[in-house]
Amino acid sequence: MSLWSIPRARQAELMDDPALPAAEHMHALDALARINMLSLTASQITGAIDRMKHRRRPAPAESRHEPRPLQVVDVACGGGDVTVALAHRLGRRLPAVHVTGLDISPRAVARAERHSRRKPGRATVSFGVHDILATDCPPCDVATVSLFLHHLDDDDAVRVLVSLARAARIGIVASDLLRNATGLTLAVVGTAVLSRSRVARVDGPLSVRAARTPAEYRMLLDRAGLREATIHRAWPQRAILVWTRTADQPTAAIAEGTA
Repeated sequence: MSLWSIPRARQAELMDDPALPAAEHMHALDALARINMLSLTASQITGAIDRMKHRRRPAPAESRHEPRPLQVVDVACGGGDVTVALAHRLGRRLPAVHVTGLDISPRAVARAERHSRRKPGRATVSFGVHDILATDCPPCDVATVSLFLHHLDDDDAVRVLVSLARAARIGIVASDLLRNATGLTLAVVGTAVLSRSRVARVDGPLSVRAARTPAEYRMLLDRAGLREATIHRAWPQRAILVWTRTADQPTAAIAEGTA
């Protein structure tokens, strides 16, 4: 093991505790929204979608004058800040877009709905309570997920990637942390500077320790049958996983492997 490497260690995070007081939960979601904004999370995901959206096939009823909206599902959306920012960025590029944010927490979904009402724009946004580990991702053109895979063990992470890929007609984009010393330092300093949230300051470093290396993300993608997927490093110590469905790739070909 390299001197600068960090062994993976998953511990329960405070924000995952159902008993977390509502005020602390909202404070932590506000901190995460600031971190996502400075990390350019929505911009990076939008860029990946922008490069793949030309593969979208028009629906039979779609015409030149009434294009079918690009349907994006943002899984584990939390407080919805990335979902809303994603919708507005895509809305500036496309004539019709609808982004659906899904999260297991009714409290987070309620915050996301309030946040979306303050952000009018061309694109439309909706939110719903959904447990991606219990129910498959709904059909869409593109499925996205950010800062969620590090919460999961390898088997569940593969299940999520498979669910997203089977649901998406065009492809998937996953953004998550990279586990290394630089990322850990940024998490400690960033959460201390950007927020007074106790939850954010505890969970930030824990998230980095639970995250993966590029080689470990590659293993997840291969197990999910997404061997054509690419992994890009992004600011600040993020991994962007992008998989685009090929024209001859049936949904049945996407399945958990045996590795």
